[in-house]
Amino acid sequence: MFRPRYARTLVSALLIPIVLVGCKPDAPRQEARVDPAAHDAFYLWPGVRPAANLHPRTLYLLDGEVRKAGAPRFDRLRMGVPRLPGAAVWLVVRTERLDWDAATYAALLGDLERWHQAGNRVMGLQVDFDAATSGIARYAEFLTDLRQRLPRRWQLSVTGLMDWSAHGNPEDLVRLGSVIDEVVVQTYQGRSTIPGYEAYFRRMTNFPIPFRVALVEGGTWQAPPMLANQPQFRGYVVFLTRSAAGRRELAQTSGPAGR
Repeated sequence: MFRPRYARTLVSALLIPIVLVGCKPDAPRQEARVDPAAHDAFYLWPGVRPAANLHPRTLYLLDGEVRKAGAPRFDRLRMGVPRLPGAAVWLVVRTERLDWDAATYAALLGDLERWHQAGNRVMGLQVDFDAATSGIARYAEFLTDLRQRLPRRWQLSVTGLMDWSAHGNPEDLVRLGSVIDEVVVQTYQGRSTIPGYEAYFRRMTNFPIPFRVALVEGGTWQAPPMLANQPQFRGYVVFLTRSAAGRRELAQTSGPAGR
């Protein structure tokens, strides 16, 4: 049924303010800087100490590296054994290769035991490796072997790329999830947040593995809305880049696995 012309004109006039209000440009999204004081889980590399206002409940401590050059060898970077009885502690090994030898496994397992004997509440081992999305299946094979060597009292964690959620083979991710206890998803490269991270997290609705999200101190971050409702989301880990004494910058310019 058609309305009389005057009625249509009146309705149009009344709607004009509403339409104009509806067309108002969206305000630009404000991304906050990552403030470590708002978190309680941290990556801590040798040479960096948490500021006095931080109260860590979980610490991921880099113990050493397995570098690509030469024969596989565990190079210990942390002097001595940490003594942090008040926090849950993960021993982190940063590796550029997966062909570990017996001595590498023995060194890591020995350090886990020493850290435990020193009174630390050791959660387990984290492997920090840049596994390409296309290489998840091979990485799962390596981790399956590592899991068999690792005493069951300790958990197994890995760092992961945001691209895993967008392009990872679901079957490979399920297999990976059957071996490890968590993935810590890296959102930064060097000391800057990777642009466009929101698009990756929109693809994590059905991510099959418990995961944390790693942020870099001082980087930009606005939590994607889906995270709060993701059943596998376990919280954040902040990569600290400055020391407590004078906030001296960390000599290494990259976060976990050079991201």
